[in-house]
Amino acid sequence: MKLAGKGGAKTLILDNVDRHILSCLNADASQPLERIASRIGSSRSRIWNRIKKLRRAGVITRYTVEIDANLIGFEACFFVLVRTSEHEPDWQHKFLEVVRSRPEVVEAHRLAGDIDYILKVRVANARAYDKFYQSLIKEVNIFNVTALLSMEELKYSTMPGLAQERPPHDA
Repeated sequence: MKLAGKGGAKTLILDNVDRHILSCLNADASQPLERIASRIGSSRSRIWNRIKKLRRAGVITRYTVEIDANLIGFEACFFVLVRTSEHEPDWQHKFLEVVRSRPEVVEAHRLAGDIDYILKVRVANARAYDKFYQSLIKEVNIFNVTALLSMEELKYSTMPGLAQERPPHDA
């Protein structure tokens, strides 16, 4: 792992070992270090030191589990497009507070362009979405909301643009 960049912008450049460690952890963060080391063809201590370095650098931010929302009753996924006519800091703070407090919102992004925000909302069904929507517009003034129902998730990944290369040494 090397640090690169010009001016104030810094980017970490990961080598093949770093990428493979991240790929292994992304597939199953609970797997033993011995298994990762074996797949990469390295020692357990070298892999552990690399993981610690990736954590200190902020590349690995946390360990978590993925939950199948469908299996626990949250079968409807809506992408909610939000347009606002208000851009004052107080409104933005209130909106952010409301969005972060709602467990139905699993992702939220501020956008460039005609749409100001996009929310990914997981709920049981359309009735549950309407309840969420009614609560949202009651808590914060919004100019326009468009909800798009996802019919099927075609791809999901937590590996941002990292090619899943073969390990340096096949084990």
